[in-house]
Amino acid sequence: MAKKVKLESQVVNAGQLDITNGDIQQVGLEHLIYVFRGKQVMLDRDIAMLYGVETRVVNQAVKRNEERFPEDFVFQLSSAETENWKSQSVISNSIKMGIRKNPFAFTENGIAMLSSVLRSPTAIEANIRIMRAFTSMRHFLASNAQIFQRLSNIEYHQVETDKRIDEVFKRIDAQTPPQQGIFFDGQVFDAYRFVADLIRKAKKSIVLIDNYVDDSVLSILDKRKDKVSATIYTSKISSQLQLDINKHNSQYPLINVKQFNKAHDRFLLIDNEVYHIGASIKDLGKKWFAFTLMHDIKKEDLINKIQGK
Repeated sequence: MAKKVKLESQVVNAGQLDITNGDIQQVGLEHLIYVFRGKQVMLDRDIAMLYGVETRVVNQAVKRNEERFPEDFVFQLSSAETENWKSQSVISNSIKMGIRKNPFAFTENGIAMLSSVLRSPTAIEANIRIMRAFTSMRHFLASNAQIFQRLSNIEYHQVETDKRIDEVFKRIDAQTPPQQGIFFDGQVFDAYRFVADLIRKAKKSIVLIDNYVDDSVLSILDKRKDKVSATIYTSKISSQLQLDINKHNSQYPLINVKQFNKAHDRFLLIDNEVYHIGASIKDLGKKWFAFTLMHDIKKEDLINKIQGK
């Protein structure tokens, strides 16, 4: 198990950094290099750890020599960047909680410049190792550039494929009404929308067999396309219903309403499809009802029966 040692108030992991008699041994530092704002950087706390000083010493050196450290040499992380770094860093939660200020990030040029203002033997040795780490990281990225590009392309194409699949399913859901199911009480709008979608779907004709019809049924049939005929068969045409029909037909495309008293159930015929509906159109959503697309029943058979053929 790796031991933890204390160095100038910084706690480091001896499994990652070997410190013997104050000397820093040759151990890879690539794990201390991060990418922020498209640049490879090392944070002030890690540089201070390697130099054998406190973090404030590194930052004070920068402040005293501001003209040597332009923004492309060193910049302070934003709060969002700091939180992102904390979430991905392997340092302990106690150390994370102790970091109250957003760290400063040093690019390779910034670290090279830092070596000119902090010249202790430890800092010089650490700086050599840091430069080698940046070089190693560049070689690694360059050697694996094609792999990274392929992974990026794969991820991009996967995202695009997922978007297209989602779009296909959305269109299928939007264009294909359900063939069977149950609406429960209170689903007034859902039931209304289902029937309205069936009406809009018709290309040639609509036939409704329903013993309980009122003006709301006439209104929903008006959602059909132009030149689509509409016929209602119902058991009784009251004087009020006839008045509604006359007023409707004087303003909107004709709906033929005929008397037929041999049907108990409700049927909706959309072109050549026959739907069995367990409730009158005017009562959709008020109580439970089911609807089913009857695959084995032909529209012509029902019409012929109605017409006594």
